[in-house]
Amino acid sequence: MNRTGLLKHRGRQLLAAAGMGVVTLSAVATANTAHAFPQLNMPVMSAAILSSGQAGPTPAWIAFCRQMPVECAHDPSEPAVIALNQETWKLLVDVNERVNATILPVTDQDHWGVADRWDYPDDGIGDCEDIQILKRRMLIQAGLPRRALRMTVVIDELGAGHAVLMARTNRGDYILDNKRAAVLSWQETGYRYVKREGTESAAWVWLGNQAAPMVTATK
Repeated sequence: MNRTGLLKHRGRQLLAAAGMGVVTLSAVATANTAHAFPQLNMPVMSAAILSSGQAGPTPAWIAFCRQMPVECAHDPSEPAVIALNQETWKLLVDVNERVNATILPVTDQDHWGVADRWDYPDDGIGDCEDIQILKRRMLIQAGLPRRALRMTVVIDELGAGHAVLMARTNRGDYILDNKRAAVLSWQETGYRYVKREGTESAAWVWLGNQAAPMVTATK
């Protein structure tokens, strides 16, 4: 078995072990009876990130949208922000932690033999964007609005491009990230924010390389 085959086999084992073939609202909502959340307390209020003007999405995102147009649809009737309460906060934290623990992070080059491809990690392995797309699908299945869950491109602490999921809430913008178990406000990540999906149209918006203060340790 070649490297890609071994990775996919390992990924399927992880998925089977976690029982994540199908994700339902009841499964997520009742998970805390058998699973300890690392972030039980609601986060403090923080400022939303500022955006200015349109930005072009990556070519891989455009290809993903052609393949799965519903994932890129814009519904202006949906709320643009999530009304964050204790239950919703636990949902964000749990989905972030569970997906991170289940999907084996692998570069697109090793996985698919291409530099950049966006897709669901249905075989149990995936790059950063694949992992965040899965989190978004789970959160939408649990009842959160797609319009408030925005794929976002950042520059990480190594100076490399990285994809995260931004949950836009009435308490600020929070980041689901495969590099951290904790859900952090965008200011706590230490990343530079380049662009994200827009909330007013299907177009992406420019975030101007806004820098967040560097964190010294994972929370």
